[in-house]
Amino acid sequence: MTRLFMTTTAIALGLSGAVQAQSATDVLNTYADIAAAKYEDSLIAARTLDAALDALIAAPSAENLQAAKSAWLAARVPYQQTEVFRFGNAIVDDWEGKVNAWPLDEGLIDYVDTGYGGPTDENQLAALNVVANPTFTLSGTEIDATNITPALLEEQLHEADGVEANVATGYHAIEFLLWGQDLNGHGDGAGNRSWTDYAQGDDCTNGNCDRRAQYLAAATDLLVSDLEWIAGQWTAEGDARAALLENEQAGLAAMLTGMGSLSYGEQAGERMRLGLMLNDPEEEHDCFSDNTHNSHYYDGLGIQNVYLGEYVRIDGTLVSGPSLSDLVAAKDSALDAEMKTKLSNTMLALGRIKSAAEAGFSYDQMLERGNAAGEALVMGGVNGLIDQTQSIERVVATLELDQIEFEGSDSLDDPSAVFQ
Repeated sequence: MTRLFMTTTAIALGLSGAVQAQSATDVLNTYADIAAAKYEDSLIAARTLDAALDALIAAPSAENLQAAKSAWLAARVPYQQTEVFRFGNAIVDDWEGKVNAWPLDEGLIDYVDTGYGGPTDENQLAALNVVANPTFTLSGTEIDATNITPALLEEQLHEADGVEANVATGYHAIEFLLWGQDLNGHGDGAGNRSWTDYAQGDDCTNGNCDRRAQYLAAATDLLVSDLEWIAGQWTAEGDARAALLENEQAGLAAMLTGMGSLSYGEQAGERMRLGLMLNDPEEEHDCFSDNTHNSHYYDGLGIQNVYLGEYVRIDGTLVSGPSLSDLVAAKDSALDAEMKTKLSNTMLALGRIKSAAEAGFSYDQMLERGNAAGEALVMGGVNGLIDQTQSIERVVATLELDQIEFEGSDSLDDPSAVFQ
């Protein structure tokens, strides 16, 4: 991945003019309060998911599998809105791969279709299938996986052999265990795992139902504990909040780095433009569940949340306060209006993708080569995200912050490199 560097035309040791130091502190506190609320909501939703999965494991049925899927989808809503806290906050960025890493070689975890393939030069464990194998060899050492535990997943399987595609933990591992592979290609429809993959006795399909349930329980327990940890980082005494508030200029830079990097390199590039260039449904962010339209939408909403300084919690409570918008308006009201307009335009474009998918035009179909309507929808989101990033750069300059580095993507910066 390449990186895009954006530099301000004016460097200052702090904020000046109409923007006062106390205002900046208030803005940072609002940001931290919103982070705390979003991670707490993510934790609440993950605990609800955990209870639904416990019910599925205890009494496998089509109804309990569907309830578990619904709980997973609901859990994604608050979590995706937290992704804007990455990139600028080292504590979040170092942690995030445990819970939301993608894409993954799902053959590491469980059975896959015969067309999936076996080990490759890039990943010798691509078809390990730990659910079916209580012992296996990893880096020359025999691993005892008789009991599938959170420690096994976190300490030995996740990114095993240093391969990022060996994703063994987090939302997407759980997603795969609930939906199974999406074998529909560019056709409509998500994965179609049967509830009998968790059935007991002779009703069990595809073997190892007890171990599959062990894996599901371990992954979910780990997700809950990981979210408990990150939620604690944003409390009044949390390390992430303390690091943010240590230096006002650096704190504001962290906010804008997260906004710009998610807008440009991560979402517009790696999550949207790349998949369209490759016409590959495997490049969907939530590929097993066909939930990518929501994943994109709530990522975009998270960016808007930060600029406006407001977030609606899963119980309907509004968390709001002094915002970046207030700081920018105090120095350049026209730029503030521009930034709000572009954020709104992006959300309209992402909303079109979401509403089309919910009406039956799935994101898989949008990525198909030659599908002009799908390409127009996806590129509407990409262009909106790129456009708002340009205004974010102007905000950086207007607030007279030091050099800021935004994530880039070959799909945007060097398209020819994608096919090399």
